[in-house]
Amino acid sequence: MNHLIIFAHPNQKSFCKGILDTVVQTSEDAGAAVRVRDLYQINFNPVLKPEDFVAFQSGNTPVDIREEQEQITWADVITFVFPVWWASVPAILKGYIDKVFSYGFAYEYVDGAPNGLLKGKKVVIYSTTGTSNEMYAASGMHKSMEQTIGQGIFNFSGIKEVDHTFFGAVPYVTDEIRKDYLADVRRITMQNLR
Repeated sequence: MNHLIIFAHPNQKSFCKGILDTVVQTSEDAGAAVRVRDLYQINFNPVLKPEDFVAFQSGNTPVDIREEQEQITWADVITFVFPVWWASVPAILKGYIDKVFSYGFAYEYVDGAPNGLLKGKKVVIYSTTGTSNEMYAASGMHKSMEQTIGQGIFNFSGIKEVDHTFFGAVPYVTDEIRKDYLADVRRITMQNLR
């Protein structure tokens, strides 16, 4: 099992980093081959430039994008770890998706209908929030993010298995609750590597 982890948090001391470390350790314990793409450490440029469109249309994908697409192609399971900022993914991750999940790689149109090209892969998403899960669920924000991220990006790209878990009020909960969150990460990661 090839497991690619996309990490999008600038703080190496964040709880998201604890999630990343737990996912890596659990995956290695399960015998998976693991690769991590820390978007801040690799200094990923999230800006989609006009020349990128020209390159896509000519079939000459820029090197930085092609490298990330090769990582996605390699993976059986792709895990995303990120904080929720303004009810969405961080800008660096949005830019990653805009550039890497491009037309001709992640999807195409056949007779005017979209066709996802990343079939057979699984996506696991771990998102942290400052707001409690209860408040996010009651306001509909969880469902909105599951729809825009799970359906709008990954289902559209042909990935049918998407498992999205939210960890709420991370800065305000007790250490015991954070330990419970990491136990959930271990359990969910193991389930998705089967």
